Amino acid sequence: MSQKFLIPLDGSALGEAALHHIEEMVSKLALGSKVEVILFQVITLLTYAVATGDEAVEIPYTASELEQMKVQAMDYLSKTAECLEGEGVTVRCEVAFGTSSAEEIIKVEDEVEADLVAMSTHGRHGITRWAFGSVTDKVLRGSKVPVLIVRMPDKD
Repeated sequence: MSQKFLIPLDGSALGEAALHHIEEMVSKLALGSKVEVILFQVITLLTYAVATGDEAVEIPYTASELEQMKVQAMDYLSKTAECLEGEGVTVRCEVAFGTSSAEEIIKVEDEVEADLVAMSTHGRHGITRWAFGSVTDKVLRGSKVPVLIVRMPDKD
């Protein structure tokens, strides 16, 4: 039996909240099956603003700047992968560019034929959720596979 887990990460402690749960699942599943974990990061910041008097102009990043962002993201994912690697487990790292993290996650979920998506959430609700939106909610509603949602632990 083979299992593929897709874990979207954004480089934050919140994004990594699901890793502990996946690490436990992987260690149990790896005993009797082949497990592949795909760590995935979406780079959505494709432009930057430059103030010109009273206005701001959006300037696209150059190809070399985008490549540098991709290298940094791959370095982060590779370091993060170390905690998941082990007997019977393969870890793959992927980076994509896009304007919507949720859309890119759903797209790659299909491309890699993931069995499960595991991601974290702030657990916002009400007006803050409406104002900020929710990548997790969009993935949950658009995913074709089960989605494990891990809420960021409350700080004491």
